[in-house]
Amino acid sequence: MTIAPLFQILESVTNHYNPSSNTGNTPSFLSSFQTYLDNELGNQFSVQAENDSSSDEMSSLFLSPESSARYFQNAVSSEQVGLTTGGNAMPLNHNETTTDDYSSLISSSAEKFGVDPNLIQAVIQQESNFNPDAKSNAGAMGLMQLMPGTAKYLNVDNPYNPQDNIEGGTKYLKNMLDKYNGDESLALAAYNAGPGNVDRYNGIPPFEETQSYVPTVMNNYQSLT
Repeated sequence: MTIAPLFQILESVTNHYNPSSNTGNTPSFLSSFQTYLDNELGNQFSVQAENDSSSDEMSSLFLSPESSARYFQNAVSSEQVGLTTGGNAMPLNHNETTTDDYSSLISSSAEKFGVDPNLIQAVIQQESNFNPDAKSNAGAMGLMQLMPGTAKYLNVDNPYNPQDNIEGGTKYLKNMLDKYNGDESLALAAYNAGPGNVDRYNGIPPFEETQSYVPTVMNNYQSLT
């Protein structure tokens, strides 16, 4: 991106802006500048789509926070953030991983918090399909898809660290099991939709995602026992 057009904008503003004028039609330099950058960024996206180049160069553009967030969010590919079914991350191009890769972490967390390791495995399978780098569009992170607020509450510093994530997710699952007197279906519903919604509806909330999530995890869990 060249800077010559920027000087043309500056010249245009300088030539037309009269500080002594009271017409109320003072041109907005910020608006003109932002329009130019928007156009330039759109052109770069077109070139990027053809050349499949990285977006590093675009990060040097001086955009307003709102504009930057809008464009860079659109620039992220589905391979980077994963697709979602319901609220769970379904990452693409992920090498198949089995529970054996995390069996020791699952076992240690299960023993530490008193949760059936098969239940932990069933949750991980549904939440991330054993991808420690999974991230949903809602912002849930890692193997057990911890939301930022939940991770902070559980003192999980790095949700993408498998050990930290599994320990945090298992601790939260244990809290839900204790809250609902060992009822695994209600605990899973609370894990997916939040305990507030389980309490509000006095059972599994009537959300399509949660209505699908609970039996799917329970079926996976029962197949492991």
